[in-house]
Amino acid sequence: MTTIDLILLGVIAFSALISILRGFMKEMVSLMTWVAAFVIAIFYSAHLAPMLPASVEIPSMRLAIAFAILFILTLIVGGVLNAVMGLLVKKTGLSGTDRSIGVVFGLMRGVFLVSALILLGSLTPMPQDPWWKSSQVIQYLTPVAQWTRDLLPDDLARNFEL
Repeated sequence: MTTIDLILLGVIAFSALISILRGFMKEMVSLMTWVAAFVIAIFYSAHLAPMLPASVEIPSMRLAIAFAILFILTLIVGGVLNAVMGLLVKKTGLSGTDRSIGVVFGLMRGVFLVSALILLGSLTPMPQDPWWKSSQVIQYLTPVAQWTRDLLPDDLARNFEL
């Protein structure tokens, strides 16, 4: 096992550890909050930008500020919702089950994250390096990265060589 293997396994283990500490519900609400924040900011920043003070004269800056405002506000609302969900899980006595499912979620997230790193690495000359070729984790997770690549639009997917 190489150093890169230990680092990548550490990323997966860290993701699992975070999820076992937080539990599945908190992890899922957190993930959904980040996705919602991005989607809301993308779709509604153009509607908020004209409402910003006239002192922000540059249109692209108004749009960026509107995006940031919507993104941050959505994260705050999601954080409050996450805290409420955490209390509900605790009161129902499901925290053990929640944490057990959380570790599975964390492992899957870690594998996906490492696969995304492999996918991004394929855009560079790194796959030709000896350390890349000798990595057992990279070789094992390359099919997951290929599967992820295949989900992308064709014009984007063709840039990744796996």
